[in-house]
Amino acid sequence: MHTLSALLLALAGLSANAAAFGFEELSALARNRAQSAWSDSTPALPADLARMDYDGLRDIRFRPERALWRDARLPYEAMFFHRGKLQAQAVRIHEITPDGARKLAYAREDFDFGKNALAATPWGDLDFAGLRVHTALNSPQYKDELVVFQGASYFRALGAGQQYGLSARGLAIDSAGGGPEEFPRFTDFWLERPAADARQLTVYALLDSPRAAGAYRFDITPGAQTTVQVRMRLFLRASDKPIATLGVAPLTSMFFFGENQPRPGDFRPEVHDSDGLLVASGNGEWIWRPLQNPARPIASSFALERLAGFGLMQRDRAFASYEDVEARYERRPSAWVKPLGDWGPGRVELLQLPAPDETHDNVVAYWVPRSLPAAGEPLELAWEIAWQGDAQQRAPGASVLQSRRGHGFVQPGDNRSGQVQYVLDVAGPALDALPPGTPVRAMVSADGNGRVVEQLAYPNPATHGWRMSFRVQRIDPARPVELRAFLQQDNHSVSETWSSILLPE
Repeated sequence: MHTLSALLLALAGLSANAAAFGFEELSALARNRAQSAWSDSTPALPADLARMDYDGLRDIRFRPERALWRDARLPYEAMFFHRGKLQAQAVRIHEITPDGARKLAYAREDFDFGKNALAATPWGDLDFAGLRVHTALNSPQYKDELVVFQGASYFRALGAGQQYGLSARGLAIDSAGGGPEEFPRFTDFWLERPAADARQLTVYALLDSPRAAGAYRFDITPGAQTTVQVRMRLFLRASDKPIATLGVAPLTSMFFFGENQPRPGDFRPEVHDSDGLLVASGNGEWIWRPLQNPARPIASSFALERLAGFGLMQRDRAFASYEDVEARYERRPSAWVKPLGDWGPGRVELLQLPAPDETHDNVVAYWVPRSLPAAGEPLELAWEIAWQGDAQQRAPGASVLQSRRGHGFVQPGDNRSGQVQYVLDVAGPALDALPPGTPVRAMVSADGNGRVVEQLAYPNPATHGWRMSFRVQRIDPARPVELRAFLQQDNHSVSETWSSILLPE
């Protein structure tokens, strides 16, 4: 019997006399996988499931009355997703109890197949396509969805009053700069049975891919701001194709259009799950990068000696900014990643892809360590993801409320050919604390392909903040221009740094 298979069977059969399952046991599995050649062991789907289209698969639902822990009236319940043509990869799910760990077998009677006409032939143990956890998030009388793990290493969570938007991932490999992207996936989950008064749920996951294997622990705490604390111990496989970009704590989102990039003909002012990347450096600088929907893929990076945090944020929380009664983009959460411990030097990388519509995730952000361990040596990191709503992470000084591009009234004969104008609204405690009449300057810079021809800063009485406007002259329209802007008072920065890229024409 294969060594890894033997280990899985042994863990599934743990008894009260055996050691409890935990992170160290999971790490042993991950290390063992990394020492073996990768193989995708997903069993084939039965023919009728393999033929099923998107609507047919959506019509298969787990029966709520058969949810894990429903009968015990515990504060959390788990339900599972059915495999099908579009969710073909099998995920093994286990429960950890005081008596040990046991594998949860697939049972056809746990599912309502809706209008699907399926053969009565037994399918055997199909395993599952993923899982979702429910708890009393918004009301004591009803258990809402709290977190979902489904597809590769994707997961997403909700705080109170929020609606699903962006996703997190366990790991990203070569999303940019390394040829075809590799998608590691969670092949096995272990759900720790919660106590009757548990305020937190613990989930373990085993990650596998052609060039890496890893152990993950997720401690999930629901609330107005649901948090997921992640502990990762990753082992790289020996490979003749080195990893070019190892993305830690990846976030994946959608930006179709927004205030900085309006879309003619659409009645909605903005359509996006996130409107910017926020980066906090260990040296105290905060950087805000508005998202764009580029004509061609574009990657940006922010090199740091120490990371304090980063996130894809949905700052604009007003319904009037979206006017979409169905999608309710103003309810989509922001996700703020905070390292637990010092991650050392590296970079935050932002990848933006062209999106033809709002159904495509086209934004990825992650941390890239400056150096990687040797094959077989562990890379151990921990972080917290806060899924935030109206109350969310901001720069301690002042933040950019909106950034718009375009000209206002232009005097006849005023030649602004090739110039681009930006208008930013900025507000926050550092500006609120300034006495009336305090001089504040706009500090704007461009790289070698741009020339700043005007920069202004003045109070905005409508927002009780400040407005910054500036114009930039392109030098070579076929090349991008990197821009930076912030507010300064008495040689001290009083705002975050707005950082954007003026894309080629």
